[in-house]
Amino acid sequence: MKSISFHDQISRNKRKSIFLIFVILLVLILLSYVIGLIYPDYFFIILILGIIISLSYILTSYYNSDKIALASVNAKPASYEKHRQIHNIVEGICLASGLPKPKIYILEDKQINAFATGRDPKHSVICLTTGAIEKLDKQELEGVIGHELSHISNYDIRFMTLVTVMVGMIAIISQIFLRSLWFSGNRNRNKSNAIIMIIGIVLAILAPLVVTIVQMTISRKREYVADASSVKFIRSPTGLIRALKKIKQEHEPMKVSGAVSPLFISDPLKKKLSGLFQTHPPINKRIEVLERM
Repeated sequence: MKSISFHDQISRNKRKSIFLIFVILLVLILLSYVIGLIYPDYFFIILILGIIISLSYILTSYYNSDKIALASVNAKPASYEKHRQIHNIVEGICLASGLPKPKIYILEDKQINAFATGRDPKHSVICLTTGAIEKLDKQELEGVIGHELSHISNYDIRFMTLVTVMVGMIAIISQIFLRSLWFSGNRNRNKSNAIIMIIGIVLAILAPLVVTIVQMTISRKREYVADASSVKFIRSPTGLIRALKKIKQEHEPMKVSGAVSPLFISDPLKKKLSGLFQTHPPINKRIEVLERM
């Protein structure tokens, strides 16, 4: 079986992710254009309102993404005395990779899992479950922590925050448009306008669904990149492979919000969904790719 270079894996998935971001932007532009055709007189009012709401959402999400994520899972800071090994592993990998040390938090849950969040490496957080700390040995913890530090190093934490904001913007604009139909009255009830309005309604309904699927696809691609980058940090895929095999054996869902589930190293909700709606790539596929590195 042909081996895979982790550099090639990172480059390939970054290209795919950029393409997917472009798709989201295209949907946003198309949706705005159709609304403009339907409401030429009121488009700018709707647009300004949408921008104000969207900017507020962007600023709140961007500057408080770590606080929001940590609060939603009720994570607590990891004391140096109680979690010395975790601090030592993070410090060692950060020293070798040139990354600033992120804040470390602990989530009380028996399942093996972890996530990273924040807006950049200087304002980043790594959170591990108590299950990960108790069930993984040192090499496996290094693989998992290396994976999360890879998300920080590759700016995935900013990338995913921006994608989430863009998805939220499209959802907000779609809702504003659909609700505005209630106040449209009987204006411009000609055939061409009716066709455009039908197109607008269909697009407004489908756009949030489409971009959510794109968001999940991006999330899956970033997991492959982080796996590959972890190998670069640790210089071996062995620990991460063993950790993923242990995660595969667990079937109980975690009590976390679906909004933060894409951040975790594996799907914390253990949802049995089709490929389009999965937040993470299949663990078997990830292990297969890692074994070829």
